[in-house]
Amino acid sequence: MNRRSILAAAMAFAGVTSAPVWANAEAAAVKSVAAQASAAGAQEVSLDAVVEAVRQATLSAQVPGAIVSLNVKAGDRVRAGQELLRIDASAAQQNVAGSTAQLEAAQANLRVASKELDRQKQLFQKQYISQAALERTQAQHEAAQAQVQAQQAQTRAAQTQTGFFSVRAPFNGVVSDVPVTLGDMAMPGRPLVTMHDPSALRLSAAVPQSMMAGVRKQLKSVRYEIVGHTSVAAASVQLLPAVDPVTHTSQLRVSLPVGVEGLVPGMFARVWVPGSSASAEAQNGVKDASQSGRVFLPLTAIVRRTEMTGVYVMDAQGKPRLRQVRLGRTTGQTVEVLSGVSAGEQVVSEPIRLGKKL
Repeated sequence: MNRRSILAAAMAFAGVTSAPVWANAEAAAVKSVAAQASAAGAQEVSLDAVVEAVRQATLSAQVPGAIVSLNVKAGDRVRAGQELLRIDASAAQQNVAGSTAQLEAAQANLRVASKELDRQKQLFQKQYISQAALERTQAQHEAAQAQVQAQQAQTRAAQTQTGFFSVRAPFNGVVSDVPVTLGDMAMPGRPLVTMHDPSALRLSAAVPQSMMAGVRKQLKSVRYEIVGHTSVAAASVQLLPAVDPVTHTSQLRVSLPVGVEGLVPGMFARVWVPGSSASAEAQNGVKDASQSGRVFLPLTAIVRRTEMTGVYVMDAQGKPRLRQVRLGRTTGQTVEVLSGVSAGEQVVSEPIRLGKKL
């Protein structure tokens, strides 16, 4: 197969053809519309956002050991305090047993020292021993008491450490990921379980430093749109006061309503914030920078082929040519075109009829 055949096959697969898609006599019957510009839309800037959980945690072990019990998997709902996995605690249990035995020995020595002190006091009252002998007995009794207290603290520390071998849920939530399996070696700092609380979600978007002042003054005008959900006004918006020194952006957080079905952390979303025309064009990549507004087309004009989104644009000879576009928000039966089409260009309004003429 030569290069011409390969090129033709590739263009046919992408839906692009170098020849007219129908005869000239039929071209006149094609319905087309002009891409409309809206100056009002230029006052808003679209920012990419992501859905994240307000409460999310990556749990790891505080002590090393082999995982001997794994009680959850990704997608499980857990309660606060529920055991998620257990690490082999044989050595820690032996330390507890040893500390307990030492505590019992110290308590036995204290009992002997207490009885000896009582006898020495009786002898001192009868003046059979000196004051110095009594003081030595009292010092031995106090030392035995201190030894018991030290062993009690050591035993409690050993018992507390045995709790480190059980990883428990810090709050009610859903297990997002379990990157370990039964028998893996847990090390301090190694992620074992990731979980989040699905009852409290929010959107997070990066606001450029140049837009922070305008956004901060108009937080009530912020809107968001999530794929599969309608565009709504944000009820609670927070712009963090800190700026990332690397990206020079500040985080914009938008609270999401409780109980919305289908929302999970990591989903893509779009946030619309107030902005000037210049910043809107720079942020969204409008093709024709001289236009003062956004370009809008009817939804019926959009063509979707696998991972490509495009429209048929009429060329200088009046023939439709497929062109890839990048879409923005959808309002009713109209969609915004962020790049690919300039205002005033003629676009086929019903490309579904075009397919019948191919």
